[in-house]
Amino acid sequence: MTFTPRLERAIRIAAHAHRNQSRKGSDTPYIIHPFSVMAIASEVTDDEDTLIACLFHDILEDVPNEYPEATMRKEFGSRVVEIVLGVTKNDHIHAWHDQCQAYLEKLKNNAPDESVIVSAADKIHNLMSVVSDYDEIGERVWQKFSAGNPDDQLWWYGSVLETIKERQAPPKLINKLSGLITELREKTGKPAGI
Repeated sequence: MTFTPRLERAIRIAAHAHRNQSRKGSDTPYIIHPFSVMAIASEVTDDEDTLIACLFHDILEDVPNEYPEATMRKEFGSRVVEIVLGVTKNDHIHAWHDQCQAYLEKLKNNAPDESVIVSAADKIHNLMSVVSDYDEIGERVWQKFSAGNPDDQLWWYGSVLETIKERQAPPKLINKLSGLITELREKTGKPAGI
């Protein structure tokens, strides 16, 4: 990864946009997540637009008023926005499972290839956090999620894994996500197929 003025500007924007957020159920500043997603993606790509999309991947979904799509498009270009939109959940769908299904359909059929990298890196970091939290607080970890049980979470991550495999994500990301799913299954005593 080459650290450019454009990338530094994106880091500053992401940090400002997420300044009032914390990670679910913790006091960890939220910006740790987009930085981590960018770091994971940088293991498989040097594409600056993709790395910027990693930094921005939750802005339009979680804090759109902090950095609106039109401003993002004007300052960073349509390609960055399209990558971000490829991993942005539809907030008009309120049921968790339906929202997840819509996300998977978009990722499978319409999202740019770069969105697949962002999605994989995002889910890897989220699952790393879940596994770490599980080690610390056990079953209470599920209270952090709207779909608050391991079966739903394993279904979700397993479905994303199948989708990124279909979309031919970089093998390194597929293997990392698959390994984390296996680790979580083992910790929770859930058999494969859930």
